[in-house]
Amino acid sequence: MKEITVEELKAMQEAGEEFQLIDVREPHEYDEANLGGELIPLGQLPEHVDEVKKDRKVIMQCRSGSRSANAVKYLEGNHDFDNLYNLKGGILAYQAMENQ
Repeated sequence: MKEITVEELKAMQEAGEEFQLIDVREPHEYDEANLGGELIPLGQLPEHVDEVKKDRKVIMQCRSGSRSANAVKYLEGNHDFDNLYNLKGGILAYQAMENQ
């Protein structure tokens, strides 16, 4: 599974790179803190596969990187995606980086 670090994500954001960021957490988690990604909870992903882009890098993120890793595995295994990246450490790692 391809992964991207929070430092790489921040650099991509600052450079204005085109990519899709998908947050697979639950709505109440997203409301508490988010990185500006599109909210598609992991349990609803099968009904929203058509919203995941195939023409650019797609970064999947969650709280710690576990649920987003499952999302990547599901999409790669069942829908032939090859442009997916898991955000290593999730939003917790991003927040830790921001607080340094």
